Parts: sequence; C-alpha cells; structure tokens
Amino acid sequence: MISAAGVELSLDLQGLSTGLVYLVVLSFVFVESGILLGFFLPGDALLFGAGLVAASPHSDVALWPLTIGVCVAAVAGDAVGYWTGRRWGRPWLETKPKMAAHIAKAEAFYDRWGPIAVVVARWFPWLRTATPVVAGVARMPYRRFVTANVVGAVTWGAGLILLGYYSYEISWLRNTAIAIGLTCGALMLIAAAVRWILARRRARADNLAG
Repeated sequence: MISAAGVELSLDLQGLSTGLVYLVVLSFVFVESGILLGFFLPGDALLFGAGLVAASPHSDVALWPLTIGVCVAAVAGDAVGYWTGRRWGRPWLETKPKMAAHIAKAEAFYDRWGPIAVVVARWFPWLRTATPVVAGVARMPYRRFVTANVVGAVTWGAGLILLGYYSYEISWLRNTAIAIGLTCGALMLIAAAVRWILARRRARADNLAG
C-alpha cells in the first residue's frame, strides 16, 4: 500500500534535517536497487513519502535535486548489483554442478526479455533487488542492461516522487494513489497465496510419486 505507508514515512522524514532526508532516501534507494541485503527496504513508500515532504511548505527539501539524486542512486545501485553478479555470483554458481541448468535458463531469459525485465522489475519489491544481480550472472550485454537500467530508474524513481509531490495538493490523485496501493497490496497477497497453494500441490504430488 504505497500511499498509506508513504504518508507515514513522510511524517518520519519531516522530523529529519534536510541533509538527512537526502542521505536517507538516496542511501535506501542505492541499497535496495542492487545490494541483496536491501530487499526488505520500503522503496516505493519511501519515494512517495519523500515526494510528499518535498511538496510541504514547511520543508526545505527541493523536488528536482531529490528526483535527480534518486535516479542517479537507482542507476548506481543496479550497476553494482549487475557487476556483483557478473564478477562474483557467476563464478561461484559455476562451482555448483546443479546450478548449471539454472544459469543456462537465466541466459536464455535475459537474451530474450532482458531489457523489459530490468525495467519492469523496478516496480516490484524483491525483484528490483535481485534482477540486476541475476542479469550479471546471466552476462546480459552491459549496453543493453545500462539502457534498461536508466529507463527503469527514471520511470520508477522520478515517477513515485512526482506522484507523492503532486498528491500533496491534488485530492483525486491522492485517492487514485491509495486505490492503486490497495490494489497492488491485494494482488501481492493473492499471488503469494497462489504460489503457496501450488507449492503444496507439487510437494504432495512428489510425495505420492515417491
């Protein structure tokens, strides 16, 4: 639920100094974009909340420096994730015989869908953290990756900040953001439930087959 959590985070951010707001937001975006330990960070809500803070007349946080900084941090985070996967992830996986088939599947997937996957993954928690690492493991050509990286960073980073910024004064946009957040939250719960049910069925089928 982007907007509800974003409003709460905006209240937290307003208690920080202007410099700390920039530092917290840019650091979180960088870590979540490509460092696996950042998969739990609230990137969507944080960006929406930062946009609300930038729109507040009581805040000195400026919209465009924040937006540009977020885009740069997102691009840099994805680049670190890509080179981490390519430099260390793949050599490590290649020492595991059982992982060879998975590497081949990843290569085939990124050869066909790589740029689209990198852009779309920006909008999904967990995926946006893991996708650049897997792209590096699959040795997706860096020229294709960096183009998709920039497009995804700008549409996601700038998009959510601007959504939060203009939602501060435009009630229908704020209500739309709430509806989108609630819908996304419901879809994520449904998807998780479906995955759990399918996993249970496969486990039962494997037990019966065994």
